Amino acid sequence: MKFPFTKMQGAGNDFVVFDGVSRRVDLAPAQLRAIADRHFGVGCDQILLVEAATRPDADFRYRIFNADGGEVQQCGNGARCFARFVRDQGLTSEREIRVETAAGIIVPKLEEDGRVTVDMGPPRFEPADIPFEAPERQPTYKLQVAGRELELSVLSMGNPHAVWIVEDVETAPVAEIGPLIEHHPRFPERVNAGFMQIVGRNEIRLRVFERGSGETLACGTGACAAAVAGMTRSLLDAAVTVHTRGGDLSIRWAGEGRSVFMTGPAVSVFHGEIEI
Repeated sequence: MKFPFTKMQGAGNDFVVFDGVSRRVDLAPAQLRAIADRHFGVGCDQILLVEAATRPDADFRYRIFNADGGEVQQCGNGARCFARFVRDQGLTSEREIRVETAAGIIVPKLEEDGRVTVDMGPPRFEPADIPFEAPERQPTYKLQVAGRELELSVLSMGNPHAVWIVEDVETAPVAEIGPLIEHHPRFPERVNAGFMQIVGRNEIRLRVFERGSGETLACGTGACAAAVAGMTRSLLDAAVTVHTRGGDLSIRWAGEGRSVFMTGPAVSVFHGEIEI
């Protein structure tokens, strides 16, 4: 059976998007892995599925699957592409929509300049909410990785993140340390590992090793988590530009209990059909 899809990217983080509103789309993990394969499939970091909402306070439901076929709670760059997709496909005429995710409601808004701003909700810091094995909440945590002790900020942006401040992201051991942090036993659901270089109080550089996908060119929730981590440690101001390998994201946060707002690009690359 052939399924139409749209290939999209947000700051280089790329997606295959399916319309599950107009027709039912039900994919097994093996099929998701085949679609995400860059040699034998379409190729992507994540697969996004647009569905009808299951609750009255939302316009759509949004499901995210990593390249390994596992479903995850949240994806910031994907949320922007989601908003662009439903508008371009004529599924809505609204510029601001309420979207149901496994992590709760998010609110993407299409800006006049073509970018998309997403209300990502407030970050969560309690270890049980991340989840992370620790007796109590702390500003940072020490983690033993590959014979070295790392000082990490740990928080949830709807999915778990661990942020390590490095001197230079270009020379940071992302490929070596990233998977060890991702699979560390203190993260029972694994974790996204962020490597953050602070350039100034309003500017950082970031690389993220995403759980289930490996290093990606950008990670929206990772950008939010890194900015929040720097802000809570009084290293960054309330508005930050995050430079990723795929492009720039703008992050705003007014403090604990408040939502994090992320603004960035969302681009349709091409449309096609795939035999599933």
